[in-house]
Amino acid sequence: MTTATAHSPHHSVTEHSHEAGCGHVAVPHGDHVDYVHDAHLHRSHGDHYDECEPAGHTECGGHTHAHGDGCGHVAVPHGDHVDYLHDGHRHAAHDGHWDDH
Repeated sequence: MTTATAHSPHHSVTEHSHEAGCGHVAVPHGDHVDYVHDAHLHRSHGDHYDECEPAGHTECGGHTHAHGDGCGHVAVPHGDHVDYLHDGHRHAAHDGHWDDH
C-alpha cells in the first residue's frame, strides 16, 4: 500500500514539471513514475504533485546483495536514510533485511 498526500509548496505542475530529463531521479513505481525531490518522492496527480510513500514494510525475500557505496545501484536519499534502485523498485535497509518499496 502507498500513501499519497498533496505536497506543498512544490505542488503545482506549472512550477516544475517532473519528467524525463528534468534533473531528478526517476523511480518506476507500479503503474507510474515517482521523482526524487528534496529527499522524498513526487508523483504527478492532475495539476499538482503528491508525495508517494510506501505505507508499512514489505520484506524483499531472498535478497542477498548488500547495498552501499559502490554497489552499482542508484542511491536515492529518502528522509533520514538512503534507498537503492534495484530491478525497478527501491530497497531500504530495515532491521537486518531489505524492504521492497
